[in-house]
Amino acid sequence: MKNYFVYVSSLLKVFNESESGFIMELGIKGKKAIVCASSRGLGFGCAEALAQAGVNLTICARNSDQLHLAEKKLTDYGVEVISVCCDVTSGTGQSALLQACPDPDILINNAGGPPPGIWSEWEREDFISALDANMITPITLIGKVLPMMINKKWGRIVNITSQAVKAPVPALGLSNSARAGLTGYVAGTSRQVAKHGVTINNLLPGMHDTQRLVDLDSALSEEKGISLEDARTSRMSSIPAGRYGTIHEFGNACAFICSQHAAFMVGQNILLDGGAVNSTI
Repeated sequence: MKNYFVYVSSLLKVFNESESGFIMELGIKGKKAIVCASSRGLGFGCAEALAQAGVNLTICARNSDQLHLAEKKLTDYGVEVISVCCDVTSGTGQSALLQACPDPDILINNAGGPPPGIWSEWEREDFISALDANMITPITLIGKVLPMMINKKWGRIVNITSQAVKAPVPALGLSNSARAGLTGYVAGTSRQVAKHGVTINNLLPGMHDTQRLVDLDSALSEEKGISLEDARTSRMSSIPAGRYGTIHEFGNACAFICSQHAAFMVGQNILLDGGAVNSTI
């Protein structure tokens, strides 16, 4: 009987009670996180989930109005929130972020993807721009924060990439190239720093209900001459789950990867796509 109560007590340390039932205690309360491009969409979903776990945040975006609105929402969770209005793909923006939070425990890399197109439209400058935003920027930030994380013997880095890493999209050649490059970098670097208690992983979104998806659905609606609702229904039908993902479930997955429970997860590419990518690996 004594062993039973010890077991139950240990479980209660992992789960906390909330209005909706029991939620998992992630063990990262009081940690500091930089969440890039986080005023809305997937970035905001990640910032919100971390705030719910008690993580203090440094967020950034280019639009100051959206950024301040996000800051206000996140402070409602009782955590410290610092907002930095900047372009995270620029050296100036990266410096401003690290000045606001010089020793983060958690880094969430995120940036908007390059526009779609076909091979005949792309010039060298297009690839340089895509690589700079979606490969060089996260690699630069990883390089800046790793020494501090290694020194503390604890750190979590999550890169928001794309399901296109697993199943390249023909029209997204610029994004396919840049994100594949980042994936290769993470594969090697993550295994070099794991012994120091630092994990680096990639979270691969499929179709999530964000403004970008609204824009894509609107374009499909106009192209096919159908209603926006019909366009959304058509695209959802390609997803085995039968719906778009939400920023909240994406954020919760990100927060788990940042938790104490994911310390053995190293260099992984984790799909969150409702089953859209049909692959055994």
